[in-house]
Amino acid sequence: FAPKSFRKWPEWLVANTAIGGLSFLALEAIGGSLTINYGFANSFWAIIVVGVIIFLTSLPVAYYAAEYNIDIDLLTRGAGFGYIGSTITSLIYASFTFIFFALEAAIMAQALELYFHLPLPLGYIVCSLVIIPLVFFGVTLINQLQLWTQPIWLILSILPYVCILYKEPDALSNWVHFAGQVSNSATFDPLLFGAAATVSFSLIAQIGEQVDYLRFLPDKQETNKVRWRLAVILAGPGWIVVGCAKQLGGAFLASLAV
Repeated sequence: FAPKSFRKWPEWLVANTAIGGLSFLALEAIGGSLTINYGFANSFWAIIVVGVIIFLTSLPVAYYAAEYNIDIDLLTRGAGFGYIGSTITSLIYASFTFIFFALEAAIMAQALELYFHLPLPLGYIVCSLVIIPLVFFGVTLINQLQLWTQPIWLILSILPYVCILYKEPDALSNWVHFAGQVSNSATFDPLLFGAAATVSFSLIAQIGEQVDYLRFLPDKQETNKVRWRLAVILAGPGWIVVGCAKQLGGAFLASLAV
């Protein structure tokens, strides 16, 4: 539970910080993996359909967590699942966090190896330890970090696609006709669509992290009702809109690399 004395930031700043958590590169990696295995048609529709379902299921979770300023396990208890339900939810969320933290460290370590020629095992250690001083100071420091780095991240995220389409206009058409290694075809297959959707569905637990930020929203009042609801939607279920875009971006880059 986030007490009122801790909820001192405006709605836009809390939403900005929550959206900043979506900078993790595992989204691109998942999208790329889906396309390489299942082809464009199956991976594209899997990402879109799963995105819609995640948005709809995340909406009430985000709303009530922000309304009562509680995290995902307290929300589980409040929904009537008791202490055991809360414990299971915490276990799922913790497992999700550790898995994605490990994936992200692995991706970053490979980037350090490619650019700085830093040995991979050393890169794992650096990427795992460098985050500790940042999270030690909690949302206060993360707010400032995201506020100043968000525009840079956004520009650097979009720029590669602009450059690729400028230098290689056929890249988009090649992606649309890309055949997967498992499917051996660019056509739609319901079974392979289901297999791709299963992988993408692993992202549904991300709402737990979004809720960790949304509980710091100020109280909803008549004066801020529109801003409050907009922040809840954008930073809550709205994360999957950015998530789908990043998965599709990763799928595009994977087809280009192949």
